[in-house]
Amino acid sequence: MLVVTHEIAFARDVSHRTIFLHQGVSEEEGPSAQVLGAPRSEQAQRFLKRVLHPDLKSRKTS
Repeated sequence: MLVVTHEIAFARDVSHRTIFLHQGVSEEEGPSAQVLGAPRSEQAQRFLKRVLHPDLKSRKTS
């Protein structure tokens, strides 16, 4: 199933893989824990910094 969302906490809870798109181009792809927890691309880092609530940044994923 493919789900498109800006609800990062939801995405982190239900997904195994994440693709981060920027202007229609795949910027980063991989396991959700890695992409959402320690993104490599500058665009993903900036986006997640803006949208994540402070208590979600340190939340552990399983």
